[in-house]
Amino acid sequence: MKNKKVISHLKSYAKKLKQNLFVLYLSYKDPRTPCYAKAVAICVVAYAFSPIDLIPDFIPILGYLDDLVIVPLGILLALKLIPSIIIQENSKAADELKRYGKQKNWLVGILFILIWFLFALWICKIGFNIFL
Repeated sequence: MKNKKVISHLKSYAKKLKQNLFVLYLSYKDPRTPCYAKAVAICVVAYAFSPIDLIPDFIPILGYLDDLVIVPLGILLALKLIPSIIIQENSKAADELKRYGKQKNWLVGILFILIWFLFALWICKIGFNIFL
């Protein structure tokens, strides 16, 4: 029973952190955000919205590791790197964005899928070279 409570608490915490993904996305686009913070923010946002996980969800317990640990830690790191005034301004803008909906960017979606596909091909090529 205690484990279910802990897991429930962790899921709730992760959900709250994931709400900050829109803040990170807007902060990435903000010219006042430092370059190193932009790099971390876009990596976290890309990974969180990507349909491909480092650890597939069908693997028991470990499958949710990225959802419960990796993504929230990335979000926390990115939020620490971005100046607080930028986060406050972009939090308000993210609330408006969620309230009124966001536009779909199919080009960026296709780009992410292409990048993941090329990455998978590269990994397969390395794997085959090892065994040949």
